[in-house]
Amino acid sequence: MIGTQIGVIVAGLLAMLLVASRASAVDDDSAAIQNQIRVELEKWKLDFNAADASQVCGLFAPDLISNFRGQPEDTYNSLCANMQAALTDPAKTYHYDLEIKEILVSADLAVVRLVWTLKVRPKHGGSEETTREPGMDIFRRQPDGTWKISRYMAYESPMP
Repeated sequence: MIGTQIGVIVAGLLAMLLVASRASAVDDDSAAIQNQIRVELEKWKLDFNAADASQVCGLFAPDLISNFRGQPEDTYNSLCANMQAALTDPAKTYHYDLEIKEILVSADLAVVRLVWTLKVRPKHGGSEETTREPGMDIFRRQPDGTWKISRYMAYESPMP
């Protein structure tokens, strides 16, 4: 009888250890994914600010759907064309700063709350315009294991 009780206790402890180790592994995976997404967002910011039109589409998934307040819905192709045109604009330069509020990860999806601050400067003099663009990006794990933005919503807000 005592042997059976000890066996049940040991089995229960093993089960708790397995659950705890699984939870720890999930937390480790989530932290690694959050870091990977942070790195990708920072890389995009650097590429955009360097006006590297060949790299700015790399953050987005082929099935992208994006919404920016007051603008028509964009797809991967239309968004990339718009960004590449902006980066080769002969009259203006564009610069983004990034503030990541939080990253939530669940299975093959991650949601990022962030604020982009855009500075637009005329190349031939004039005053700089600055806008804050709070938004939410939904990343999806791609078949190759990378994380890309599949959906996003953003809007322009007044500067504080």
